[in-house]
Order: sequence, then structure tokens, then C-alpha cells
Amino acid sequence: MSKILIKSLFLASDHAGFLMKEKIKFFLKRSKIKYKDLGCYSDDRVDYPDYAKRVVKQMKKSSDFGMLICGSGIGISIAANRFKRIRAANCYNVLSASLARKHNNANILCLGARLTTYKNATKIIKTFVSTRFEGGRHTDRILKLDK
Repeated sequence: MSKILIKSLFLASDHAGFLMKEKIKFFLKRSKIKYKDLGCYSDDRVDYPDYAKRVVKQMKKSSDFGMLICGSGIGISIAANRFKRIRAANCYNVLSASLARKHNNANILCLGARLTTYKNATKIIKTFVSTRFEGGRHTDRILKLDK
């Protein structure tokens, strides 16, 4: 694995992402990435906006990173992106994860548990946590997001 730049993150899922989240926790431990699990804690039905909000709320206090998982990754990324200074990227392969960090300075990785295998998810996570924002021409674009 490339050098890990993101050393800790807040992690949450809805019921559709619960099992994937549990598997990812083992991967994060092996990779020495600290995390705080903000739920959900079973596969009982819950609403993804509530869990996106939990992660965002914690990030606002600490300027850390986040990871959110739902069935497709779409709903939970939409919910997270409602908040200022949040750039949640629904990544589905290594290239999308790399570009999310390099060009968009994404601070939340979103995954779709029903659309992404665990093996692919670990590759996406490795890329996300080890890719640096390029800055430059991308910085002005990022600043426009919070206006």
C-alpha cells in the first residue's frame, strides 16, 4: 500500500451497508487506520440521512475524514453533501477514488455495498487514504462549492 495520508476517519452506514461496514472495520484495523463507528449497529432498517449527519457533525468538530456506506452509495452521498465544506464522493473504482481526492479534495468516501465487492472496496479505500489533493487549478473550484 502507498503511504497512508488519512490516519483516522468517522465511519457509518445504513442497514444496507452494515455488513460491508463490519468487514471494512477489520481492513481498517489491519491497515492501522483509526476509525470511530457511528452506526448503524445491525441490519435493522434505518434511514441513511441520519447516519450521514452523524459523520458530518463529528467531522465539523475535528476536521477529520469520513466513510459512509449504503446500498448504492448514492443516497448517503447526497445526504452528506447537503452540508458546507463536505465533499462526499461516491466511488466505484480506483480511478474514481483517486480523482475524488486529487481533483475534488473529497473528505468523505461513499461506497455502495450492493454494487461493490469487498475486494474492490478495499482497493478503493487504499487509494482514497493514500492520495493527496493536487491543489492548483482545483482549489478555486473547491472554494466555489461553499459560496
